[in-house]
Amino acid sequence: MSAPNPGVSVGAVTFSNAARLSLIAGPCQLESRQHAFDMAGSLKEICDGLGIGLVYKSSFDKANRTSIGATRGAGLDAAMPVFEDLRREFGLPVLTDIHTEEQCAIVAPHVDVLQIPAFLCRQTDLLVAAARTGKVVNVKKGQFLAPWDMKNVVRKITDSGNPDVLITERGASFGYNTLVSDMRALPIMAETGAPVIFDATHSVQQPGGQGASSGGDRRMVPYLARAAVATGVAGVFIETHDDPENTTSSDAPNMMKLSDMPALLEQLLAIDAIVKPSS
Repeated sequence: MSAPNPGVSVGAVTFSNAARLSLIAGPCQLESRQHAFDMAGSLKEICDGLGIGLVYKSSFDKANRTSIGATRGAGLDAAMPVFEDLRREFGLPVLTDIHTEEQCAIVAPHVDVLQIPAFLCRQTDLLVAAARTGKVVNVKKGQFLAPWDMKNVVRKITDSGNPDVLITERGASFGYNTLVSDMRALPIMAETGAPVIFDATHSVQQPGGQGASSGGDRRMVPYLARAAVATGVAGVFIETHDDPENTTSSDAPNMMKLSDMPALLEQLLAIDAIVKPSS
């Protein structure tokens, strides 16, 4: 097995289980160019003030929605110029999901991190195609997968010639329409040697919980995020929105209010400093 890099650099941002906490954050979907610029500018200002590295996240397409009528994002052609402009304007690395092998080569020139959705984490051809772009690959652990099984996912990427892989915990299926976060999963996943990210917002999701859409409980995000950072993760993944109650974007019930982000990040950095005092 080719070993993953224990420290993965994305622009000026570093993810390492032994280094200071970094952040992946942004709205679930790319809703519009103006909204993306507003969110990226606000998050950069917050993170610059706190001294935390930021990778901006937004999906051009959410292909795994509960119903066929759900909003999915701006689409591939419309999103790529926006991602390019965000990188140039704010100097931020950008992360987005990909869903097919063909999308990997198309999307890679316009972003810094290719993200594999949880439902697709065992799709070998997709993982190999993402790895071969040379971009950092972030893989969401499937809700159906044990944490120790992520070593096989990591190996598919590293043995394809790419050691820059991040792995993200986002909760495990627990009965119907419910997820549970097992904090033991985080140090177990770290045994792969790859930096571990905790997705605090998808972990509070209730998949399909509203019938034709997923529900969630954003009130629980700070509790899970604080618990995860106390285990010594490399980063946290938090979807956030300036007005989550009034967006048609998917995962609206999970997204943190942008106005609540500074206080939460201050707490997470304080916990991280205790857990990793030398970082």
